[in-house]
Amino acid sequence: MSTRSGPVGVFGGTFDPVHNGHLRSALELVELLQLDHLRLMPCAQPPHGKTPAVAAGHRAAMVELAVRDEPRLSCDARELGRSGASYTVDSLLELRGELGESASLCLVMGGDAVAHLDSWNRWEQLGELAHIVVLARPGWQLPESGVVADWLRQHAVPDAAELGLRPAGAVLVERLRQLPISSTEIRQMLAAGRSPRYLLPAPVLDYIQDNQLYL
Repeated sequence: MSTRSGPVGVFGGTFDPVHNGHLRSALELVELLQLDHLRLMPCAQPPHGKTPAVAAGHRAAMVELAVRDEPRLSCDARELGRSGASYTVDSLLELRGELGESASLCLVMGGDAVAHLDSWNRWEQLGELAHIVVLARPGWQLPESGVVADWLRQHAVPDAAELGLRPAGAVLVERLRQLPISSTEIRQMLAAGRSPRYLLPAPVLDYIQDNQLYL
């Protein structure tokens, strides 16, 4: 990863646990956006939403197992080393310092997260540090009014080629293959004694069973 041939992507989430839906989206993003690589970044302590079901160390270990055979994907566990809430802007500041000011950096987020972007810590700084790539789901649309809608319209670009022309500041909406898999469903299946095999990588399921997670 020392000589970059394209933008670097960051895909944050709780990954509780990571599953094939996450991984398929990550790989499609690498190819559609012509990324050098994409980093899956487990959130240690989400500022919004529920506390994850298992500790951050377990979730990062599962991501490591899930991506170990795909060189274009990696696990970035930097948020595990910070205390307090995990703010994406802090991670982007660190990454920008490591990659340099001229490198193209892409932050991937779901459409549901974008709708409430103004509740994120220092949210407007996100666009100064990275491009925003929004994953659009069927039936979903960008906010039509309000401060976030105005900000998104101001920074929108028509295609992925724009992302390599500057280091940050663009907003791109991408529609990917939809795999109807959720971490919540997998946790529920495990708690009920049912097998989630083929919904997530076999090494991840082995890790869950070996460590008796989600029971």
